[in-house]
Amino acid sequence: MTINLTLKIWRQPGPDAPGAFKTYQSGPLSSDLSFLEMLDVVNERLTLAGEEPVAFDHDCREGICGACGAVINGDPHGPVTQTTLCQLHLRHFKDGDTLVIEPFRAKAFRISKDLIVDRSALDQIIQAGGYVSVNTGSAPEANTIPVPQAAAEAAMSSAECIGCGACVAACPNGAAMLFTGAKISHLALLPQGQPERARRARSLVRAMDGLGFGNCGNDRTCEAACPKGISITNIARLNREFLRAAFVSEEE
Repeated sequence: MTINLTLKIWRQPGPDAPGAFKTYQSGPLSSDLSFLEMLDVVNERLTLAGEEPVAFDHDCREGICGACGAVINGDPHGPVTQTTLCQLHLRHFKDGDTLVIEPFRAKAFRISKDLIVDRSALDQIIQAGGYVSVNTGSAPEANTIPVPQAAAEAAMSSAECIGCGACVAACPNGAAMLFTGAKISHLALLPQGQPERARRARSLVRAMDGLGFGNCGNDRTCEAACPKGISITNIARLNREFLRAAFVSEEE
């Protein structure tokens, strides 16, 4: 089955340059194409016509890396729930549809070019303490530190976050609390994360605030937009961990 789409794509040549939507016709496309494959076809046509191709982020194209991302008709990653942009297929649209395609927008995400935004602020949150400090060496025996099954499953559910930034783009306040909460929850639930538990909560929240992210307004749009279905219970745990850290010495 083939479909034709009208694409209104945000074009911006650089971070400090003005941007605007430009309209393109997709031409007949197979409904089996992914969204990024569709952009590839459009870019091939633009290149052959001597025009600048649309810049967009991508890497694995398997819904794993979190590199891709754009807002489609107001929905980060598009209208299909728990689906990354690279896994979104044209069969979810109708022939003749108009798609408004724009980059993730948030104070902490600066537009680099067209649909590409600088999401390094999320990396800086992790760098502030989203890790476990251990001595290097050979891998320990797997049963040295037993982890209850419930705790392991909850930690792995939080660890599913791929850091794409859709939660930030969907939040009216541009908050990164779902992302930060997932990173804090992942390690707070495991025995290996206990020694730095309080310090981690304080450091990640301070970094998040310092980078210009907003605060949670309980809209739950972040949870709805997350391609991995990260639950807002992680935000509740973030708040508990931060409150708990308030009663622990800064040296802990």
